[in-house]
Amino acid sequence: MRAERFPLGAGVTIAGLEADPYALLARLRASEPVSWLPAIDGWLVTRRDLALAAMRNADAFTVDDPRFTTARVVGRSMLSLDGAEHDRHRAPFVAGLRLGEVRRRMAAAVADEAERLARELAPRGEGELRRDFAGPLAAAAVTRALGLDGAATGAVLGWYDAIVAAVTDLSAGRPPGAAAARAVAELGEAVRPALRSGGGLADTGLSDAEVTSNAAVLLFGGIETTEGMIANAVVHLLERPEALAAVRADPGALPAAVEESLRLEPAAAVIDRYATRDSELGGAAIAAGELVRISITAANRDPETFAEPDRFDLGRVNAGRHLAFAAGPHVCVGVHLARLEAHVALATLLERLPGLRLDAERPPAIRGLVFRKPQELRVCWET
Repeated sequence: MRAERFPLGAGVTIAGLEADPYALLARLRASEPVSWLPAIDGWLVTRRDLALAAMRNADAFTVDDPRFTTARVVGRSMLSLDGAEHDRHRAPFVAGLRLGEVRRRMAAAVADEAERLARELAPRGEGELRRDFAGPLAAAAVTRALGLDGAATGAVLGWYDAIVAAVTDLSAGRPPGAAAARAVAELGEAVRPALRSGGGLADTGLSDAEVTSNAAVLLFGGIETTEGMIANAVVHLLERPEALAAVRADPGALPAAVEESLRLEPAAAVIDRYATRDSELGGAAIAAGELVRISITAANRDPETFAEPDRFDLGRVNAGRHLAFAAGPHVCVGVHLARLEAHVALATLLERLPGLRLDAERPPAIRGLVFRKPQELRVCWET
């Protein structure tokens, strides 16, 4: 019955969503904006207004479900709770991530770390920017934001890798390995001294286990999506000589480039919700308990909001209406830090690596089902 009602959705494959999904998502958005996809055993929302409606209505579409993969790895946290419990878990972390506090506590440190990483790269003349620059910068920033100044970036990246691997395994129907449990335990051991010493995590009102689970979520989000955000923005600029020249000529255009990159290719491509009751969304009858996957990628290219949505346009006046950081109660708590890191990263790379360009023999490919970024970002520059 659903295959007849949603024929486009019935033909969607995971491979098609992972690789180059834009034309497919556009067809779904035009004909089946809320479509049943057997490939994910759930619904896919592709129209921006419907995506907003679902994200803003936690009563009907919740994250609080035992199938939520991140919660199965790190425990219940602000990411997997709604209502008063969500607010209790999120509130202690909000103050330190407000715009003014991020600028006061983080701006100089992020700039110093970006400079250090760029100095190490500069003599080589070529390199891989995702794991030699974007990842370490994101790890150093989130480490400082969490008050874990005693934790080495390498250890933080190791915890992150283990958590990501476990979430990926669960999403693919495989049991997670033991490394994730060890990573969460080690993160907890690092967090507790900060809590006891009156650092950035003091007086949260949360138990040690709750602090650990929320720190793990911030670690995961602070590295995964920020690393992807920086890498995708580099790709978008280096693939477009006119845009790159415009940003080089006017560094004041850099924030516009970041926002347009976030719109065109959000690092977090989809977010999941679960129907709490029988509901109707976009003409689709959704049954209680069913998965409702919201495509941020599709919403960000909705022509009803963004003219010529597949074009990278530095002059797009409404690029900031993208949903790359989600919306509603679960809007990204680290949005200001992520933007700061992306602005600093791009400015530093363009200044310190003259003639920065993509490696023509190893072009990047942005892909991914849930998180989209290039696995490798090979570049060259003048020495």
